[in-house]
Amino acid sequence: MDNTIDVIIPVEPDAAAVLSDARNREAMGRLISRVLNPRGRRSPLADTIAKLKANVRHAGLTDAEIDAELAAYNGERRNSPNSHA
Repeated sequence: MDNTIDVIIPVEPDAAAVLSDARNREAMGRLISRVLNPRGRRSPLADTIAKLKANVRHAGLTDAEIDAELAAYNGERRNSPNSHA
């Protein structure tokens, strides 16, 4: 990991024992860095939603029409007899 800074994080003794291995420390450092600073990476769900919106825009729907459809769908679900709301 280039351009890293050592920090002190309190952990339980068992975790400290695991982190005594340099490979584990490096792996945890990468994980923490990705969680705290995702660098613009989107989740797979966000990617799927973006692709879906791009497809419906390509088909000619506007954001307002998409929002109206979502609102109608959500309203139908809330008012259905099987709804637990």
